[in-house]
Formats: sequence, C-alpha cells, structure tokens
Amino acid sequence: MMSDRPINLLLIDPDSIYRTGLRVVLEQDPQVRVAAEAADSYAALQNISALGIDVAIVELRLTGSVMGWQLCQQMKTQYPNLPILILTCHPEPTQLAAARQVGVEGFCHKGIAAEKLIGIVQELVAGRSYWESEVVGAGLSALSGSQSTIQPNQPLQGLRRSSFTALRNSLRRSGLQQIDGNLAQVTARLKEPGLPTLDRAMLAGQRRELLAARWVVERLLAVGNEEERADKINSQFIPNSDATLRISKQRSEASRNSQLTDSQLTRYSSQAPLTPQQPITIFASTQERLEFSLENLTSNPLEIDIFREDKKRELLYLILQKIEDILADLRFSQVQRDRLPAMQAIILHDLWQATTIDFFGRYSTLLVGGITVDFVNSLLQAEIVVQTAILDKIPLVSDLFSYLLFATPLVIDNTSFAAETLEAKERAETILQNLIIQVANAVVQPLLNQFADLEVIKQNYYDRRLISTREIERFRNNLSWKYRAKTYFEEPRQIFESRYELFLLAPRGIAKTSIYAPRDRELAGLSGIPLIVTLALELRDAIAPRLQAVVSFVGSGIIFVLTQVVGKTIGLIGRGVLQGLGGSWQESKNKRL
Repeated sequence: MMSDRPINLLLIDPDSIYRTGLRVVLEQDPQVRVAAEAADSYAALQNISALGIDVAIVELRLTGSVMGWQLCQQMKTQYPNLPILILTCHPEPTQLAAARQVGVEGFCHKGIAAEKLIGIVQELVAGRSYWESEVVGAGLSALSGSQSTIQPNQPLQGLRRSSFTALRNSLRRSGLQQIDGNLAQVTARLKEPGLPTLDRAMLAGQRRELLAARWVVERLLAVGNEEERADKINSQFIPNSDATLRISKQRSEASRNSQLTDSQLTRYSSQAPLTPQQPITIFASTQERLEFSLENLTSNPLEIDIFREDKKRELLYLILQKIEDILADLRFSQVQRDRLPAMQAIILHDLWQATTIDFFGRYSTLLVGGITVDFVNSLLQAEIVVQTAILDKIPLVSDLFSYLLFATPLVIDNTSFAAETLEAKERAETILQNLIIQVANAVVQPLLNQFADLEVIKQNYYDRRLISTREIERFRNNLSWKYRAKTYFEEPRQIFESRYELFLLAPRGIAKTSIYAPRDRELAGLSGIPLIVTLALELRDAIAPRLQAVVSFVGSGIIFVLTQVVGKTIGLIGRGVLQGLGGSWQESKNKRL
C-alpha cells in the first residue's frame, strides 16, 4: 500500500523546455509532484538542502564545469539516502559506470514511457534500483551489478518484438514528449497578461498546430493492443511487501531528517510548518523572470523606469534576497500567524531600509554644492513619505507571508485554494512580484526627490534616454501626476470595484493585472474627493442604463421618421418630378411629329 503523500521530485536538466514537458507528463499522476527544477549543479544542491526531495532525476549532460556524474557524486556524499535516477540520451558507458560506482540507484533513456518512468521512481523510493540495458554494437548487454530488481523474463519479452516496432514506439514517445513540452510552453505564454493581440493570435495558431501534430503522431505511430499489454508487463516490478514498505518509510524519514540537519532547519518551531515545495518554487520562478526584459509595458510610470536595465535587475534581485532573509528571521523568532497583519508595516519598513542601505552603500557620501552629504542617511529620512505613499498601499503582503511561513490557503475569487495547488502558487507568485516592484519604487522615490539631477547619480544609475535635466523633470512631473490621479481617482475606483491592480514580471517586461479582493472597510473609510469619485461612479451606473434606453428610443424614432416619413415624401416628390419631365418630353415629341 503506497503512502498518501506524493513523491517529491527534483528535475535536473539544462533544457528548460524538456523540464516543462516532463513536469506536465509526470504530474498527471497524483502520486508524483515536481517539487523543484534546476538547470545546473549549483541550483540542484541549493534545492536539495531546502526541500524534502524523495528522488532526484539527473541529466548527465549539464552546463558548467561540473559534469552529471560528478554532481551525482556530490549528492551522494552529502545526501547518501537520496535516490538518484539518471535520465539521459546516448550516455557514455564510462560515465554510467562512474555514476553507478558512487551509488546512483537507476538509469533509463529519455524515450521511456511516462507510466514506466513513474513506476521506476516508485521503485527507487521503495529502496530498489533499476538499470536499463544498453545497446553496444550489434548486441544487447546489461550493465553489471546485483541490485537490479527487474525479473529475468521481463527484458526477454521486450526483445521478442521486432526492431521496427521498437523503433516506432521510441519515435512515438520521444515525439509526444517534445510536442507536450512545446505545448506547455505555448499555453503558459498565452496566459501572460499584457500580451499583444498579434502575439496572442500567433501563439493560438501554434497551439492548434501542436495539438494537430500530437493527434497525427498518436494515430500514425499508435501502439497496438498486444504491444500495450506487453508495455504494461515490462513496466511491472516485484510487488511491494510489508518489509519493503517499512524500508521505504524508514528511508524517506532518514532522508528528510538528514536534509533538515544539513540545512539547519531544526531550529524552526513547529508553529511555522513551511511547505517545502512552494516558497522555493516561487522564488526560483521569480528569479528566472528577472532575467527577462524589465521594460515597463503599462501606462503607469514607475520610479524604477529612470534606471538602466542592469540597475533595475540588480535592485529587484536584492529585494528578493532580502525577503528571503526576513522570512528566515520570522521563522527563527517563531512569529505567530495572527501577528502578521499587525507586523506588515514594520516588515515593509525594514525591507525598504535594508535594501536602501545595501543598494546604495551604507557609508556612501555625495558632494552637493561643495558640501559632503551622508547619502544613505538622507534617503532614509524620507521614511514617512515612502511609508505613506507606497509601502502602506502594497496589498496582500500579510497573506503572502502567511502562505510562505505557514502554508496557509489563499482565497482567490472567494474560493480557498490549498497551498500546494497550482492556483495558490500562481497567486502567491503574482503578489511576490508586485511586492518587489513596489519596494523598488519606494527605494528610488527619495533619490528622485532629493538628488535627481546630480551628475554622479546620472552616470551610475540612469537610463541614457533620461539623463538631460528636461527629461528628468518631465519624468518627475509624470510621477507627480500619477500619484495625484491614483490617490483621487484610480484608488477609489479600485476600492469601489473590489479589486487590486498588481504589477508582475512578464517575458516582455513589467505588465499589470487585476485581481478581485473584498475592500469593504476601505470603502467605508473614504472621504473627500475619493468619496465623491465613488458616488459619481455609483450615479453613473444607476443612470447609464436608463439614459442608454432613452437614447436608443429617441434614435429609433429619428430613424423611423427619416426612413418612413421623410424618405417616402422625398420619394413621392422625386417620382412626381420625373413624371413631369417625362410628360413634357412626350408632348414636345408629339408636337414635332
């Protein structure tokens, strides 16, 4: 009997498209969950140290100085109880031998069927090993070793098939894997907000083509019933026994305990049961998106728009790192979940302050008008303005930290989603990206207010298109108008419509999305111009349908008069004129005759 907890996998492969396709295929089985992905050895070891990984799937051909079998050796040295499965194409026999010698439990080709791969993963978790046979020259020879758990008659059944059938099945599997990977990538891009209409149409066409290609591959290279039954026989393993289950449970517990010790997570209280696979995935995904373009695609000017792209990226990376540091401090201090809303302002202030100090340098000075100014301390004195204008208005921060620290569900459109669901992960990632963008704006705002036109600031930070005094003043005026419009018009409208507008990192740049959120308390607290705006919106909603009906009725009446009355009158007059002209012409003709 298998455990109810899904198997947590770590995928290590330099090909991001292949990882995406493999994730889609594997997670169709509810017993399997891809906890993290890595493209190189450094990211792989980081994920293992922070996650409760049950099995690592490794591609031998890695980028960088560390080869795949060397990474396996490092993993086995640090985490001897972690099962490793090598999944690669055309491996070098010497590399396989080296990997097996350091204790790697399994190897199979990338063309393997998903069902069989999941079965192999389950066997590795249960304490067994699996080494697929290698083709050498004209014959088949299995790698030596006594740990293989495949029954002797199972590979013989596979050898009875014709070479053509084996080739067809291999082409079918590899083709479907490639198509599924590309399909997952295109589908993910179609979900991105702010996508131009032309790009969306092209991606929709690509998706239709991929679906058609998948249908063709499934039909042309279909596996017959007898072959399907043979596949199922070949993918079966020795049935689990009670002893095997006990070994599996002990192995998983030992693996998790050793990983907790290595990452020094035992100091954290049970009050903060961080779900391992969620935060790391969110931070890793956000870090990957920071490698994309950071151009502002929205109609709202942002403070960070004045920076060069490399400085934007450096600042956003730093904020992401500081958030992870704050999470570690909160875990260590064993903060209670119900305290997070009250601590939100303090957390954001500390995040802004720490980022400002590290980004500009704690002891930086500037020469202004012949006077040396303590640069960072001057920026930090604007804390009240920054807190009021930006930090206090960043939404859903306490919800995000509660999700990251305690794996609490997230409410999306009045529906609660568990922390491990894809919907909760996507919502948390959006909130996190909006948080780092808004904090970056808060870091830049004091700089623009106090030292915007200094040449040393321009040289070190600004985009070359915004270095003239005129462009800087125009940029600051646009920001000033943005704050006024947001305070008096946009924010009251968003409160009245029960929604938040969040910034996020899209592949083409910084985009904007809108999410539903109840804001009844804020609506009740409005006064002055913001209250007038909401009343005007309510009045417009009340009058607009009636006014539209009146305009429609009047328009219909005017059209009736023009077509049925005036039109017919004009027609009669025209007909009379034509008849008169015709009669006159006839009379003149008769007279000539």
